Amino acid sequence: MNCTLNPSLDLAEQLLELLCQAPEGCSEYLLIQQLKARHSTHITHLPLTDPLVLFRTHFLIFNALYRLRDRLWQEQDAHLLINPLSVQLLPYQAGSAALSQHDSLRDYYLDLRHLDETDEPEVTRLLSSFWKRLQGGEDKRAALELFELDDSCQPLALAKVKYRYRQLVSQHHPDRGGSHERLQSINLAMEILERYYR
Repeated sequence: MNCTLNPSLDLAEQLLELLCQAPEGCSEYLLIQQLKARHSTHITHLPLTDPLVLFRTHFLIFNALYRLRDRLWQEQDAHLLINPLSVQLLPYQAGSAALSQHDSLRDYYLDLRHLDETDEPEVTRLLSSFWKRLQGGEDKRAALELFELDDSCQPLALAKVKYRYRQLVSQHHPDRGGSHERLQSINLAMEILERYYR
């Protein structure tokens, strides 16, 4: 696989270059920070504390990742594992069922209307749905979604929840450019999850 693509080209190619340098994978947050450090013109350099800026940056990254995954698969070059916690290039394996299943997230991020039509009130509504689920008794599910964890396949250990909590606090602490509101959400989610995973 060619991992020395010109970083001044398409965002997907810039991401490919970064992922080639991180064979163990890296988080979406780290990819964004590396793109900013390289002065990529494809993403904003405004603080990610603004919810609309955060949404648009996230959308552009995931749009590029899904385009890159499709291209690498078509070329039988590699498989791209896409997850906010770990985006990773894996060896191509013919006949894998990974791309044969319908992927609604892929459909969402490849439809640029979602980027164009999602305004600040809509982003606020998406964020507030997290709080509504908490108040409506879906506290565990909402907290797991905020932490980007899933316990449907296998039970989660408290150690994994705490590890994810420390990662999120580190990423979203106001001293590192995060917001107090986001940090409060993370702390509340941790309190909820501690009740379930003691």
